[in-house]
Amino acid sequence: MISRRTLLALSVAASFAGAAVAQPQWPAAKPITIIVPFSAGGSVDASARLLATKLAERLKQSVVVENVAGAGGAIGVAKAVSSAPDGYTLVMGADSPIAIARLVNPAAVKYDAMKDLAPVGLVNTAPMVLVARPGLPANTLAEVIQLAKSKPGQLSYATSGIGTVLHLAMELIKDQSKTFITHVPYRGGAQIVTDVVGNQVDLALLVSVTATPQVQAKKMKAIAVTDDKRLPTLPDVPTVSETPGFKDYDVVSWTGLFAPAHTPAAIVDRLNHELNEVLRAEDVKAKMAEQGAIGGSGTPADFSRFVAREQERYARIVKAANIKE
Repeated sequence: MISRRTLLALSVAASFAGAAVAQPQWPAAKPITIIVPFSAGGSVDASARLLATKLAERLKQSVVVENVAGAGGAIGVAKAVSSAPDGYTLVMGADSPIAIARLVNPAAVKYDAMKDLAPVGLVNTAPMVLVARPGLPANTLAEVIQLAKSKPGQLSYATSGIGTVLHLAMELIKDQSKTFITHVPYRGGAQIVTDVVGNQVDLALLVSVTATPQVQAKKMKAIAVTDDKRLPTLPDVPTVSETPGFKDYDVVSWTGLFAPAHTPAAIVDRLNHELNEVLRAEDVKAKMAEQGAIGGSGTPADFSRFVAREQERYARIVKAANIKE
């Protein structure tokens, strides 16, 4: 007769054997590449490099970052879409090239991120700050709106480009307040800061990590934060939603990790697990905070639903403002 203990041992051994067979052959000796669809040195690139280092430690596998800039991030995302779905190529996708670009320029953006990519997980979210030139005779969002209504089209606001989440965030403010403020698209945040500080443009939407030091140095005025919570680094600056007429206003920039569509679910789930563990680390939280960002969490399904909701909202803003590139 076989003892109960022997049967239990055989059962456990069989379970481990089955798990070993089911476990995908990944990672192996081949490096994992995270595509960053922007130039080196920006906030998305910084987050990706931090993530690559930490994932490499956990996976015991080389993880490298490849910058593939161009077309507002669309070229890098397209490269990821066309890569083999084997877990060795990932992309650090941001809001604009993932959920906005195709809405604004469908002729140029051939991929459909919701179909052509497999969401792995939300990496972080970051609020934006509406700032004003030092000489603007307005210090609150209500005063900016009043001034804009008294001078339709004469006030200007800058963002880092047409169809960016910064652009859409301001267009939503304009739509909800029924004001006309002229958009001035720039190629990047550095020149925007120079022109706001120099009183060359009235207003700007900037990511918090760019705006905060300028506001703290009193080189520009902070009008409102786009998140539904105040920034710890700018505690005296109200949120947009604190202004009458903007209840439930909440727009943030975000980045997430994606794999090509049809990547095996076991690999996506493993990456999601490791990503969540990385984002829980105190040193990673601290680094994110330095960038004005908050680490994400959740399952691939949670992230997929998040992206779908964001895209639906962006679609409404793009249609209402007739944004085209």
